[in-house]
Amino acid sequence: MKRSPKNWIEYELIDHGKKRKLERFGEYILIRPEPSALGAPFLNEGKWNELAHVEFFQETPNSGYWKKLKEMPGEWQLSYSLSEHKVMLNLRLTKFKHIGVFPEQAVNWEKIYTSINKGQRFLNLFAYTGAASLAAKCKGADTYHVESVKQVISWAKENMGSSQLSDIRWVLEDALKFTEREVKRKNQYNLIILDPPAFGRGPKGEVWKLETGLDKIISNCAHLLSKKGTLILNVYSPSISEEQVMDICQRHFLNKRFEFGHLILKNGYDKELFMGIYVWVN
Repeated sequence: MKRSPKNWIEYELIDHGKKRKLERFGEYILIRPEPSALGAPFLNEGKWNELAHVEFFQETPNSGYWKKLKEMPGEWQLSYSLSEHKVMLNLRLTKFKHIGVFPEQAVNWEKIYTSINKGQRFLNLFAYTGAASLAAKCKGADTYHVESVKQVISWAKENMGSSQLSDIRWVLEDALKFTEREVKRKNQYNLIILDPPAFGRGPKGEVWKLETGLDKIISNCAHLLSKKGTLILNVYSPSISEEQVMDICQRHFLNKRFEFGHLILKNGYDKELFMGIYVWVN
């Protein structure tokens, strides 16, 4: 199964190849590194530079710098429509190449919006800038947003305000520790989403490694998920195989229905860009 965002007017993957991607976010076009963008792009280098406003250059495995090719602001907004609701995402050029949104995740925002109902409990782990939290809040869900970086929670709060939403429960904590505590409290959630990184650190120096932590956190989520609940998992890392992810989910969620697949982006020339695997547990 392959899933990709549909009908998002403000975002476009224009082209990709040679481990780079050319994307439009609203009015502005960016060039960024992308390890999965293999093969040759459709457009030549000159056309990329002609179209782009800015390009990111990697200096270390985790950081780099932006080189502006045309005038553009350092911060701007992008909207996404969920039925009659519109969420607003504040974007900015960070030294980590990320800008505040992962476009392929729109597939999961739609899944959340159609799966959660008013008053139900929603848990967003490794929640980043919170687009998934906004999707749940648009439906009136009791929304818990768990993120280990204080500045990123501040960014998510900006998105909530820009989207004219309120009352998201912000949790500045290591995701694994939070789920361990919630299991002890015997709390449950109707929908859980997690998008764990390959590596990360909690606010108290906790170390997260996907290959050792995923089994533990999925086990916790199996206890936290209500009987008729839904879990959404995304994995985008070479440190763990698709088969390992499937095995972990199937071991911890017996008697559940699964959808395994690939999140992809399609460029303007109908070429697909792999953006990780997803698992939906229902």
